[in-house]
Amino acid sequence: MDLEKIRSYCLKKKGVTESLPFDEETPVYKVMGKMFLLSNLTPPVSINIKCDPELAVELREKYDAVTSGYHMNKLHWNTVILDGTIPDKYIYEWIDLSYELIVKGLPKKEKENLSKV
Repeated sequence: MDLEKIRSYCLKKKGVTESLPFDEETPVYKVMGKMFLLSNLTPPVSINIKCDPELAVELREKYDAVTSGYHMNKLHWNTVILDGTIPDKYIYEWIDLSYELIVKGLPKKEKENLSKV
């Protein structure tokens, strides 16, 4: 999996924007202004994604390339190193879950606005 595929996949989702709020090496993807994915352009190339706490631990135990979220809330975020050891389909699933967790937590008004996008 490469970052261009991830970027393209994220930007196809409703209400998603891309920005560089921290530095030029860390693209951030937000839905309705709420972050659901960060990527790291410098090696080791990785992404941070939000995750259900129980699933987060399960994934860390199952995959060496998945660790607790770097510079993030360790309970809710995982870092996934894009070293080719995890099939793309799982990474796409985890991106979807991260996006859905953020959307689920949006206020009612924001969810209504998202449905109009």
